Amino acid sequence: MTKTPNLRVSLAQISPAWLDRAATLAKVEKSIKQAAGEGSQLVVFGEALVPGYPFWPDLTGGAQFDSAVQKDLFAHYSSQAVDIDAGDLHGVCEVARENSCAVYLGCIERPADRGGQSLYASLVYITPGGQIGSVHRKLCPTYEERLVWSAGDGHGLQVHDLAGFRVGGLNCWENWMPLPRAALYAQGENVHVAVWPGSERNTADITRFIARESRSWVLSVSALMHADWIGDGMPHADMIKQSVSGWMTDGGSCIAGPDGQWLLEPQTQKEGVFSAELDLAAVRRERQNFDPAGHYARPDVTRLTVDRTRQNTVNFKD
Repeated sequence: MTKTPNLRVSLAQISPAWLDRAATLAKVEKSIKQAAGEGSQLVVFGEALVPGYPFWPDLTGGAQFDSAVQKDLFAHYSSQAVDIDAGDLHGVCEVARENSCAVYLGCIERPADRGGQSLYASLVYITPGGQIGSVHRKLCPTYEERLVWSAGDGHGLQVHDLAGFRVGGLNCWENWMPLPRAALYAQGENVHVAVWPGSERNTADITRFIARESRSWVLSVSALMHADWIGDGMPHADMIKQSVSGWMTDGGSCIAGPDGQWLLEPQTQKEGVFSAELDLAAVRRERQNFDPAGHYARPDVTRLTVDRTRQNTVNFKD
């Protein structure tokens, strides 16, 4: 029998240097080197890791309109966001290229093609050659996130060939959205990356559910954040510190197989690079009785239309 491909992957469950882009990117680059040193071909990071998740609206009256506090915090967050066109991820891309390791990285993007000031929770795929493969802007920010992040589009609903596998990913509660999941399944996805700001309560159930639904490997990767790690060099740090204690996100990174069973159970309250080997044969075995975009689909009855154009507010004709 022909040997099926294997893929070694790493979940980098690390904390950001909260709201410090440069220091957080340095931690990302270090984790990529560590994962590659363990033989990994893909390393994944949590949602909004660079420069960190916006915890403050829930802690500082974020819904108050025209608040000077919220303006200060947003302005600081914006200053630390990622401008891909300006080269903010160049260092990460170089480390990926030098180590021949693909990367999924959650970051806060401040894209020039939307005016350069609004923020998006974006999942960036970097190829083993160090190229930006796709940038998926979160379709619908969740609850208080909508006070900080903008709604994305379908441009990044893409999968990528990697060592004989097809990898794709979604941000946080997007993973609860059936149609975006279906869009990835239809492109042959067999490794699904689900990125989260953190917490086992998010990952414990849905990771295994998506694995069973898709008959794919599912990698859930989270960040960590503890109140003690809030620095003093940001606006209104004292106000934020007075409103929170203990673990703000406790991790929960895990891997489920195509049969829905754990390969790596949720890991909590510790930083680490957790590595595992994925076998494509496991996908093929489980697709024998159910393939949601193949033999078990009925496109003559139900079909999905996906708009993958990058949304913009203006088209210039010079």
